[in-house]
Amino acid sequence: MQFDKHLYRRFSRRQLMQYASLSGMGLFLGSCSSDSSRVSPIFNPLNQQSGNVRALFEPLNQSIEELIFQSKTPSREYPISAIEPNALLVNSFDTTPVINPNTFKLIVDGAVERPMQLSMKDIQSLPLISMVIQHVCVEGWAAIVQWRGVRLYDIAKLVQPKAGARYVYFESADNYYESWDIASALHPQSLLAYQKNGQDLPVENGAPLRLASPIKLGYKQSKWVIRVSFTNELVQQRRGYWVDEGYEWFAGL
Repeated sequence: MQFDKHLYRRFSRRQLMQYASLSGMGLFLGSCSSDSSRVSPIFNPLNQQSGNVRALFEPLNQSIEELIFQSKTPSREYPISAIEPNALLVNSFDTTPVINPNTFKLIVDGAVERPMQLSMKDIQSLPLISMVIQHVCVEGWAAIVQWRGVRLYDIAKLVQPKAGARYVYFESADNYYESWDIASALHPQSLLAYQKNGQDLPVENGAPLRLASPIKLGYKQSKWVIRVSFTNELVQQRRGYWVDEGYEWFAGL
């Protein structure tokens, strides 16, 4: 993971904690809902005043978040008995695409040695990972959900990202798009999920494939994923749908 080592040297532990707590205020500046009217106008990132605050603090926020994020440190997992089956809200972005899983192909390309198109059968032949984790939305709600699917790490092993690859783009069938740092994408708890709570993933929750991870806020966890692209650089005007509207890019937990 890349971070500014000189920044780390300049701050004491107390200062880091002070800035980290200030950075946490950024959680209120975004929303994983597509309905921006549901965000308080005081904290709405489209509001000019809060936009100015974000412009001031986001470079520092991102450096600190990357500093304290450990790419291999597992987040908390829960027992099956903790699942909250009705707590996961459905936030639609544009439309709800219906994708035929029998003809679906996941495109995996970009800065890789072996670009591929993977059918659901191909994906389901990879190791099945199950985890019960908390999905956190910055609107203020959370849900404990069981996700089952394939690690992005295992897909990366197939396509072999090139040495310069630092980011991963995700494109969705509803025109939503997101980008992650590669360390987060290859975290052992970052999945492309195709099951939820022991059943096939419902269409409204992103079937046939969606991102699921306890290390990112809800708006980073794209549904209806149709393309995964490794890249050396981020396109600044296309870092993520809500990120491009002013939300935090890293959005780590």
